[in-house]
Amino acid sequence: MNIVTVASFEEWQIRDMQVAPSAVLFMIGGRKVSDSEISTKICALVERFKASPVIVGADSDELAQLLQALECGARGYIPTSVDVKVAAEAVALARAGGVFVPASSILAAKESITPAASKNCCLDGLFTPREVVVAEALRRGKANKIIAYEMDLCESTVKVHIHNIMKKLNATNRTEVAYKIRELVQ
Repeated sequence: MNIVTVASFEEWQIRDMQVAPSAVLFMIGGRKVSDSEISTKICALVERFKASPVIVGADSDELAQLLQALECGARGYIPTSVDVKVAAEAVALARAGGVFVPASSILAAKESITPAASKNCCLDGLFTPREVVVAEALRRGKANKIIAYEMDLCESTVKVHIHNIMKKLNATNRTEVAYKIRELVQ
C-alpha cells in the first residue's frame, strides 16, 4: 500500500494527486470530534472522498466522540491506545466496507448503561465496601499497582483486600476470583 502523509487537505490539493486514496486516516490527536472545527473537517473529508472511507484517529476512546465521528460519516474510529496491527486491520476493515469501533468504547458504554447498584448488590452482602471496589477491579483484570493508585491506597493494603476476597470466595488465585465474581454479578 502506498502511504501519503499530508498536514492538511490544502496540502493534498497542492500535491495534485491523480489517484483517489483507498482510505483517509484523519488524525486529530487530543482534539475532540465534538469541536465544531473538527467535525466540519470530518464531514468535508467524507464529502470530498466519497469513494474512500474516512477513519478518525484520536487519543480518546470516549463513546460520545466515536459516535460523533460516525455521525459525520467516518467509517472507523481508532484510539491511539490500540496496537499498530489493530489499527492496520481497522483501516483494512473500513476499506472492505465495514465500520471499526474500538471494543474499549463499547465496553465503557456497557458499564455506564448497567447500573452499578444492581451489578454490585450481590457483592455488598459478601464484601466490605472497599472489597467490592477491589473485587470489581480484579474482575476487570487490573493490576495491584493500578488498583492501589485508583483507590489511593498502598499496594500492601490492596493485597490484604485481595487475600480477604480470595478467602471469602474460596479462590486460590486472581483468575479464579475474577471468574467467580463474574458469575456472581450476572
